[in-house]
Amino acid sequence: MVTADGDLAGDPAAHPVARRENRFRWVKWVLGAILLALLVGEGVYLWPRLHESWRTLTEIHWGWVLLCVFAQAVSMSGFGRVQKQLLYAGGVDVSQGKSVSVVYGATAMSLTLPAGQVFSTAFTYRQTRRWGASPIVASWQLVFSGVVAAAGLALLGIAGAALVGQGIGVKLIATLVLLGAVLVAGSYLARHPGTLEAMLRKVLALVNRLRKKPADHGIPKLAEIRAQLESVDLGKRDGALVGVWALVHRFADVACLGAACYAVGADPKLSGLLIAFAAGKAVGSIPFAPGGIVYVDATLIYGLTAGAGLPAAQAVAAAFVYRFVSFILVAIVGWIVFAFLFRTKQADDEEYEAEFKQRRI
Repeated sequence: MVTADGDLAGDPAAHPVARRENRFRWVKWVLGAILLALLVGEGVYLWPRLHESWRTLTEIHWGWVLLCVFAQAVSMSGFGRVQKQLLYAGGVDVSQGKSVSVVYGATAMSLTLPAGQVFSTAFTYRQTRRWGASPIVASWQLVFSGVVAAAGLALLGIAGAALVGQGIGVKLIATLVLLGAVLVAGSYLARHPGTLEAMLRKVLALVNRLRKKPADHGIPKLAEIRAQLESVDLGKRDGALVGVWALVHRFADVACLGAACYAVGADPKLSGLLIAFAAGKAVGSIPFAPGGIVYVDATLIYGLTAGAGLPAAQAVAAAFVYRFVSFILVAIVGWIVFAFLFRTKQADDEEYEAEFKQRRI
């Protein structure tokens, strides 16, 4: 049977989605070829040093490895505290254990799945909604925790550059001020939702005028947002705790990288360590491959060699230890946590999934 478009009925090619998938199938092949080229390139670059790196790994100091694992656990716990504190400001009291378990599960998804950041965000949103957070509070927590984490990363990078002695102390102070401003602004808007509503009304009026919509189009939604934001009370104490735990999250991760360096007998410069860490995390935020495999490793190796003063063999070994702990081990623990605590589908999963997709549009 032939359709009006001339396609055979039941033929997968007749479906618009299938046609789009076929049309962009070449993108997967191109990305795969690029990834293969990166792997080959990194292999060629590292091959002369692999023997020395392997010898370095056979002489590893296991005490430092244990400290590396401990520091990574503290880092994950720190981010769990950030999430817990933000939710508490929104009227959701969740235990640290539950918060950290979601952090591990979400991180495992982000590190190992294609488009993992989307899956991990949706997963966190579902869990926070299930804990009793309103849609606005759940979304606000995701956005604000990301902003604070990014500010902390920028702070580390600028601190590393300042330690090099390039006279950019002003930038370091400016970043600290920016981090404080983010926390103060979030606290103020949470305690004064009317101010935010007034700002959004002006923006909405402009958008409605440009889109030739009625002047009051979307006003009820703003009122709903205000009503829900009134349940968020990010006071000075909560804001300060969020900032402290965000720094614990980042500094513990840096300590993990430092311990990995000492585990292979290296003595890294603190400035180069901070810069290498910040660069690796920044590059890792690009969703090109799960866990930033290859390009994050290359960035860390280059940063440790050029900035922290490590020989190439030690840089490769240190990057391997750090990535084994922060990538492979965290992913394994995260999936184990997910399998035991979150594998069973809940009746409200589809509802929250649809709600999350709607809020992303």
